[in-house]
Amino acid sequence: MAHIAPSGKWDARYLGPVPHDSSYYAKAMLGGALACGFTHAGITPLDVTKCNMQVNPTKYKGTFQGFKTISAEEGAMGLWKGFGPTFIGYSLQGMFKYGLYEFFKDTYMNLAGEEASSKYKGAIWLAGSASAEFFADIALCPLEMTKVKIQTSTPGTFPIPTGAAIAKMRELAVETRFPFGSIVPLWSRQIPYTMAKFFFFEYIVSLFYSHVFTAPKDTYSKSTQLGVTFASGYLAGVVCAVVSHPADSVVSQMGKLENRGKGFGQIASEVGLVNLATKGLGTRVIMIGTLTGFQWWIYDSFKASMGMGTTGGK
Repeated sequence: MAHIAPSGKWDARYLGPVPHDSSYYAKAMLGGALACGFTHAGITPLDVTKCNMQVNPTKYKGTFQGFKTISAEEGAMGLWKGFGPTFIGYSLQGMFKYGLYEFFKDTYMNLAGEEASSKYKGAIWLAGSASAEFFADIALCPLEMTKVKIQTSTPGTFPIPTGAAIAKMRELAVETRFPFGSIVPLWSRQIPYTMAKFFFFEYIVSLFYSHVFTAPKDTYSKSTQLGVTFASGYLAGVVCAVVSHPADSVVSQMGKLENRGKGFGQIASEVGLVNLATKGLGTRVIMIGTLTGFQWWIYDSFKASMGMGTTGGK
């Protein structure tokens, strides 16, 4: 594992099994798209239920009751509303989230230098993930707004097919503030979420390789390394869910007709912090824990298949 660049100087881009060149970052972007697009789209029924619990807690009082109510009123396909914009939006988000994280992490490590980047690993993980998510959310926002509108609208009042829904969002741009009306609450939700997701993932991985699997990382099989990846991702996801849930609730509330034109702060004040922090949280913990575990597993599986090595624990 070479740490020295051809120039003879220490370079973070040479810390792994292969140099972090443009090809490496491009592959990381593809791995991120695969990791986020399929996982988010695959749990659309949970997302539909969670959003409706946040928007109408008196009607949708629990996960299973919410499933039953939506299925009874709209049929099984009602649970899959928003699948299209979810898949497209989170594929784009994952592409920038993971690919740019690798880029910004290397960049900040090189700016800090060898000694400081080793001493302040956590700060670099946080800065790299926050920088990546800032751009990832710009790509996600129009699709996320469309998804929430599809999922929380009264049946029959808003189109469900992705193309028609986006066209309707454009038509109602003054009311919906499409395409970037939710960017501030989205940043408020996703940036802390991603900072927690990447920081705690990297931290938990380092604990595994420091206290459980104490031999050099590359001596363990790929299946063992990927097991560490999934466990670390799941645990990090639980933290993420708690950190980001209040802002996630506000994003869902913004899709309600009666909240049209209201700002982030006004909605938060009216709903109350306790409700924002707790309504739908149990569902979201299960959803995000599983989601994050599988995202990291897919991402690292892709990286390993490309000869790029698994993430963390270096």
